[in-house]
Amino acid sequence: MMEKEEIYSKVLRAGRRTYFFDVRATKAGDYYLTITESKKFTNDDGSFHYKKHKIYLYKEDFTEFNEILKEMTNYVISEKGDEVISERHQKDYKKEADEAVTTSETDTTSRFTDVDFDDI
Repeated sequence: MMEKEEIYSKVLRAGRRTYFFDVRATKAGDYYLTITESKKFTNDDGSFHYKKHKIYLYKEDFTEFNEILKEMTNYVISEKGDEVISERHQKDYKKEADEAVTTSETDTTSRFTDVDFDDI
């Protein structure tokens, strides 16, 4: 099925996620909203692909949707504040792979003796 032309669009880029907000027209000429989350994933070979999730939101649901969205976002902020709490967003965050490399490098170098090349 061919995608319908957007009437009005906005984009929100958030790290490896991108959100697309698109106003589209129904066959009857009325408008509805699509919200698409596109997330970029990198393959082991360096190539990448995107996974997309889409929500179709129709005018008759706008008021209740907005009310619930506002209630839920306010709840999250009031309970946890607006600071991001996750391992990945911590200032001292290191990937396990980085820690493994650091540990193995330390182990390897501790087995060597310092050599002064002036002595040779």
